[in-house]
Amino acid sequence: MREFRDRVAVVTGGGSGIGEALCRHSAALGMKVVIADVDAAAAERVRDSLANEGHVVIAARVDVSQPLEVEELAALAYRTYGSVHFLCNNAGIVPGGRHQAVWEFPLEDWHWAFDVNVMGVVHGLRSFVPRMLVQNTESHIVNTASVAGFVSGSGSAVYSASKHAVVRVSEALYASVREQRAPIGVTVLCPGVVSTRIYDSERNRPERLRPAAGPASEHPELQRIASDLYANAASPDDVAAQVFDAVRERRFYQITTPMYDDAIRARFDAILSRRNPEFPQLLDLARREGAR
Repeated sequence: MREFRDRVAVVTGGGSGIGEALCRHSAALGMKVVIADVDAAAAERVRDSLANEGHVVIAARVDVSQPLEVEELAALAYRTYGSVHFLCNNAGIVPGGRHQAVWEFPLEDWHWAFDVNVMGVVHGLRSFVPRMLVQNTESHIVNTASVAGFVSGSGSAVYSASKHAVVRVSEALYASVREQRAPIGVTVLCPGVVSTRIYDSERNRPERLRPAAGPASEHPELQRIASDLYANAASPDDVAAQVFDAVRERRFYQITTPMYDDAIRARFDAILSRRNPEFPQLLDLARREGAR
C-alpha cells in the first residue's frame, strides 16, 4: 500500500499514545480517519484537533473487548466512508504490578489483558477482514504487539503472554491473506519502550475486572528508574513513522528498536538447540534501551 490520499484509516486505541500518532500520520497523508477508543473524551479530543486542521475524521467510543462494539465500529466506518484501507488493531493495556511471579497475578489481570490485547485484535479481524476481502482493494492491517511478544522470562508475564499471542495471530493472518491472494498487507508492530500512557492502563480497567485486593503496587525498581527509562524512550510519532515505512515496504515484522535483538536471538537459539533457556531480566533490557 503506497497510496494514502482519500483512503480510510481505522485506529483502535486512537485517543492517545501510538494510536493517536497513527491517526495524526494518517490524516497528514490525506486519509479519512476513524478514531476508536474506550475513553470517549480522548477520542473526541483527537477528532476535534484533527478536524480543526481541516481533516476528515470521526470518533467512536469502543471497548475492543466487546465483539458487538467492534462490529458496530466496522459498520460505522463502512456506512460513513464506504470502505476501509488501513486497519490498526492497536488498543492495548498493561495490568499493574508487572513484576509479580506468574502465579501471583489475579485472574482479573489475565482476563483483562487477554480480553483487550488478544481478543481486541481477534474482534477487529473478524469484523473488518471479511468486508475488506469483498472490497478487494489494496489495503493494510497493523496489529500492535510488543517486543515482549518475542522475549521471555519471569517479568510482566500476563502482558507478555498476551503479546506472544498477538504475534501468533498476526502470523496466521499474514499466511491466510497470502494463501487467498488477497491485496491486504499485514504488519505486526512490536515496540520497545515508548513514551505513552500504557503504563497507566489502570485508569481504564472495567469495574467488573478489579481485583478484590485492588491493583498491585509496582515493582520498586521500576518506580525508581521510571523517569530515566522514559526520558530517552521513543516517541509515538517515531513509532508511527516506522509503521508507515513498514506499510509502504509491505514489511511484516516491525520491531522498533534493535536493543532486544540479542535476547530474541538467544531465546530462539536455545529452542533450536534444545537447551534450557537463560532469560535476561526485562527491566535490565528496558533500562538499557532507556539509556541509549
